[in-house]
Amino acid sequence: MNYLGTKLRELRESQGLLLRQVAAQIEVDIALISKLERGERRAQREHVTKIASVLNTKEDELITLWLADKLNNVIQDEPLAKTALDLVIINIK
Repeated sequence: MNYLGTKLRELRESQGLLLRQVAAQIEVDIALISKLERGERRAQREHVTKIASVLNTKEDELITLWLADKLNNVIQDEPLAKTALDLVIINIK
């Protein structure tokens, strides 16, 4: 799953922005933004923060999706993933 990339594309397109416009504002190349949207590359936290500003959206929302992608990437093929996540949730509270 690519939670962050899907949301980035949705936000960018709804605002009528081109990949090159977003890339220029956060000072990265167009290919990076494209790969982020397609889930071919993982964003760095600093990029997520900058993109939130450019797309006029809540940083917390994008950081949450970024974290979800990171977690999913690590545990997606683990049979005990849900059990482990349940344990983490208990300890986070």
